Amino acid sequence: MSPFVKLILRIITLYLIIIMKILIVEDEVKIAQAIKKGLEQEAYAVDIANDGDSGAAFIEAGSYDLAILDIMMPGKLNGLGILASMRRANDQTPVLLLTAKGSVGNRVEGLNTGADDYLIKPFAFEELLARVRALLRRPAQSLSTVLEHDDLSLDPQSHQVMRSGQNINLSAKEFALLEYFMRNPNKTLSKSMIIENVWDFDADILPNNVEVFIGYLRSKLEKPFKNSPKLIHTLRGFGYTFGVKS
Repeated sequence: MSPFVKLILRIITLYLIIIMKILIVEDEVKIAQAIKKGLEQEAYAVDIANDGDSGAAFIEAGSYDLAILDIMMPGKLNGLGILASMRRANDQTPVLLLTAKGSVGNRVEGLNTGADDYLIKPFAFEELLARVRALLRRPAQSLSTVLEHDDLSLDPQSHQVMRSGQNINLSAKEFALLEYFMRNPNKTLSKSMIIENVWDFDADILPNNVEVFIGYLRSKLEKPFKNSPKLIHTLRGFGYTFGVKS
């Protein structure tokens, strides 16, 4: 095949591709430009805003398939403010939050506000790309903020947890732990991963503390429901998995 024919076929292919539009709202210019360059190399169309107010204006004026929002930004609106505004307007565009490692409270607040995923800085571009692809593959009807698994449901907005139609009262930390499990079903989660994602970065937490809170969850989610399957499984030497085993 001649180079000219290859070029023509390449042009035709590019025109046939449905370009996905992504908005990056990040005040660190170098990070934003690096993400933009990487995503454009993957054939995504990318816009950048370097402050919250500009980001909100982009969202209001345009139509995006995904928004990547940094939580901490100067100005009137940060990433959480933009996200809250989007969800109040019933804008269900998938949102990936970028967050500092120690800001567990912000991550939980972001998920409660309606974020679909988060990524802790610093991160590898390959991981960001994988999360972007996963969110863009997700069907629109799955963007509900209510998490469900078997007969268990968790509503991050109302903080209501129910199993088999019965309300379950959890402490704030038990709720955060369960939410982390439900957002990562059937994955092997080590104690260190759980500590990093559920507790504050500077919290004085030992692996034994994780075991204690796992016990609390089991006593509330499994013991009262003898006819329902177990959800939290221990993998000796590895950690835990969440989900109904087939």
